[in-house]
Amino acid sequence: MIAAETFVDEARARGFAWYTGVPCSYLTPFINYVLQADHLRYLSAANEGDAVAISAGVTLGGGRAVTMLQNSGLGNAVSPLTSLTWTFRVPQLLIVTWRGEPGNPDEPQHELMGRITPQMLETMEIPWADFPSEDAAVGPALDAAVAHMDSTGRPYALVMHKGTVAPYALRDGVRPPGVPGAAPAPEASGAPAGALPTRREALQRVIDRTPEGSTAVLASTGYCGRELSALADRPNQLYMVGSMGCVALLALGLALARPDVHVVALDGDGAALMRMGAFATLGTYGPPNLTHLLLDNGAHESTGGQATVSPNVSFAGVAAACGYPVALEGDDPGLVDALLEAAAEGPRFARLRIGTGTPKDLPRPTVTPPEVARRLMSHLAERVGVPFAAEPGR
Repeated sequence: MIAAETFVDEARARGFAWYTGVPCSYLTPFINYVLQADHLRYLSAANEGDAVAISAGVTLGGGRAVTMLQNSGLGNAVSPLTSLTWTFRVPQLLIVTWRGEPGNPDEPQHELMGRITPQMLETMEIPWADFPSEDAAVGPALDAAVAHMDSTGRPYALVMHKGTVAPYALRDGVRPPGVPGAAPAPEASGAPAGALPTRREALQRVIDRTPEGSTAVLASTGYCGRELSALADRPNQLYMVGSMGCVALLALGLALARPDVHVVALDGDGAALMRMGAFATLGTYGPPNLTHLLLDNGAHESTGGQATVSPNVSFAGVAAACGYPVALEGDDPGLVDALLEAAAEGPRFARLRIGTGTPKDLPRPTVTPPEVARRLMSHLAERVGVPFAAEPGR
């Protein structure tokens, strides 16, 4: 195991001053260290492909950049890695975490990518080596990366195993440059200053207003699904794992296929930022039986609490511009009730600002992803031809 500063300082000596990417729990020490270093810069990217493009721009400007991503994000980065960095010979150093590495038990969404991570990199003609786990190996690993980058003009990857880097604490109040500590309220919400609702409070309101017989509730990956399951594990609920940013699109397909069911997508700010294009798709095709609720705590909380750029974004403004007939924002938990009761000719959207914080020892769902999907499908199969508009209690 090495200290984050050992690697980052060695990299700085070789010209690497820019870092960007999407958080993974393995990467938390790096992000925390870089955020607190005056001579380094970290940019929070919405998705891994965006991060690759940011680093390419740094390289074009004469700098050296490090792109950090979980191996599950390699899929998001395939296009820029094959059509931008490869084609234009714009090098960058990739730090790719190896979730689901064979022999190391992990979450189910990492199993397949864990098996094929080396082949993915090799198929894209990106040479890779193990991320150094001893201080003496850091310099040689970076020298090999720089030699390849300078001689070929193409990326090089260091693949990080679990437990390679020691923790590094983030001081309270540290945020990426340009990200304010609190979002300006777009409308009066009634919540006392500094007293944002909790995720649990918002989820309980969703549960209270989504009867099992007439609704399906799809929760985004991370703490959202885990906390929903802990509050009430119902057959009309599905808990996403992986697939960050895809919950609203999954809900769209379900809502179109089952117009008799009220489909509620519970999104997060990091996930929504990752796939902002989904707003245009949902605004165009979303039916009246689709509700999109974004719980925004301004952080990637399940990976260490790194800040997102959501405070600078009016998600309701984006939704309205993309065609949602109902688009709300605020920090009053009553917004959940107003959203679920709203009548509209198309999908409804609300962004509820919530505080950070998660119950201690929050359990994971006891049902596996295949089981929860089959359970929801079986539950919905029992409901055929019941008009959504006729359903009571929504």
